[in-house]
Amino acid sequence: MELRMEKAGIRAMLHRQLLSFFPLDEDEAVRLDSFFDEALARCDKCFSKVRNKYYGHGGVTRFDPLHGCQWAAFLYFLSNSIYRADGSCSICDKLYAIGKAMSAADLFYQVDLPEVFMFDHPLGSVMGRASYSDYFSFGQGCTVGNNKGIYPSFGESVFMLSDSKVIGDCRIGNDVIVTAGAYVKDADIPSGSIVFGQSPNLVVKAGKRDYVREHAEKVFRYE
Repeated sequence: MELRMEKAGIRAMLHRQLLSFFPLDEDEAVRLDSFFDEALARCDKCFSKVRNKYYGHGGVTRFDPLHGCQWAAFLYFLSNSIYRADGSCSICDKLYAIGKAMSAADLFYQVDLPEVFMFDHPLGSVMGRASYSDYFSFGQGCTVGNNKGIYPSFGESVFMLSDSKVIGDCRIGNDVIVTAGAYVKDADIPSGSIVFGQSPNLVVKAGKRDYVREHAEKVFRYE
């Protein structure tokens, strides 16, 4: 992966951001360094599948810590890697807080986002404790949340457009676009669909897999 900064510069940037808001003890600093390369590797895997010009060129994945979405993804992968290995700890909470401050998106480290996902202009988006699959994408103002403690599940290649919401006991199939402003609550959406409207009066256009795949190929690399 091509880095805009040397690793030492990225580490220094990370430490400076954290220290601007929180105290950072020696144990937390060790955790950051211990999982730093793993987080970069997860970024490499994720970003290599994104077609956006800022994520790579000529078959080489690029990581730019000054790119807001890339940095937010890195902070999520780092905090999630630490959490999966060590359980909840103070440094995870601090990374989570920094991520929200820097991107205005809520990507909680205990939530298992997929290894390949994409978000653009994610201000005001909240990704709750759903079951996600690869090639998931969301934009600004999107919400994934629970109803009565039950969260949605998503198939592969689901695209949540701006201000869309998926709440509660929902099973979203593969190759689905949840259109801008749509609100899906306690509803199942079949694969190959485009969803409009508000529950319980959704408009689901089925049989649109080719259209969704055409859109998906503009966002992700599937080879």
